[in-house]
Amino acid sequence: MTDLEKLSERALAQEYLGLDELVLMYEKMPLPHLMYIADSIRRQKHKGDKVSWQIDRNVNITNVCIAGCSFCNFSCRLGESEKSYTTTMDEYSEKIEELFRRGGNQLLLQGGLHPKYGLEFYCSLFRELKAKYPDLKLHALGPPEVAHIARMEKKSYRYVLEELVKSGLDSLPGAGAEILSDRVRKELSPAKPDVKAWLDVMYEAHALNLPTSATMMFGHIETLSERIEHLLMIRDLQDRRPAGTYGFLAFICWPVQSFGTRMAKKYAIEPVSPSEYVRMTAISRIALVNINNIQASWLTAGKDTAQICLHSGANDFGSIMIEENVVSSAGASNRFDAKGIQDAIREAGFEPWLRNQKYEQV
Repeated sequence: MTDLEKLSERALAQEYLGLDELVLMYEKMPLPHLMYIADSIRRQKHKGDKVSWQIDRNVNITNVCIAGCSFCNFSCRLGESEKSYTTTMDEYSEKIEELFRRGGNQLLLQGGLHPKYGLEFYCSLFRELKAKYPDLKLHALGPPEVAHIARMEKKSYRYVLEELVKSGLDSLPGAGAEILSDRVRKELSPAKPDVKAWLDVMYEAHALNLPTSATMMFGHIETLSERIEHLLMIRDLQDRRPAGTYGFLAFICWPVQSFGTRMAKKYAIEPVSPSEYVRMTAISRIALVNINNIQASWLTAGKDTAQICLHSGANDFGSIMIEENVVSSAGASNRFDAKGIQDAIREAGFEPWLRNQKYEQV
């Protein structure tokens, strides 16, 4: 029996595979066989042929950010008066009421690292939104924002998260992970909190039983080993969550969108091919056997590739994304409404079911 055959058997048994083993599978295993293994693991975890999807809206609290990410066309510095903004309560109301009309009730609120907005700003915002819209769910901020607020306030990550939860935070996105490599982060996001900060914030979120997700943005300057190490850090952190807590409910990877970015001007960034994205989705399902849900990113990979991913380990098609600004500003142009996303799932041979952030059927 060859090494790849042995790895296939172990992967199908949902054993934990190591760095070198996963790299070998990624590099040497024919894509149809890798897809078969990932799809078999999905079928073990999710009986039948149902694929989940969601209605939510991504609203940026502000576009002011000091992280300096070279892959971001959206953010600006404080004082750039012609570009900078902070969303007003009237604007939130307009966006939330449209969200409700479309059948959703969750805001994905992203803020960036604002140099002047501390804990009370976010707590006050969350309290006001929840007072006006008690049924609204806030899937908000992310580990870099929490770490940034904690640094500004000289408070612990646990304290900041507890105050945000008291004010209305319902779940924490896996935003700002990119690649969990300090080498990569120092090059692409020099002012963003490091790998340890991202992991430590998520550890505290899990201890507080906040539902969370994990993410990866790949296809830029990272190595394959760094991608796999990223997956193993996520898997390890999931294992360290307290018993009975949500931990990471899902993992989402997407290919970098770099059109017009400073990163694209500095590096020769080759677009991630459809087969590479399918391969990355499959290896994520194989590596992350302790995370139930793997999402296919139609927004960045496109409809056809995302549909293939549903046969390559993914069981979730994400949200219709009523509004999205950051990756769209770097070249992502795919769009879906509620009918379109359900039709796409059916075309791929699956039955769509509407979910909330906790992966409960609506």
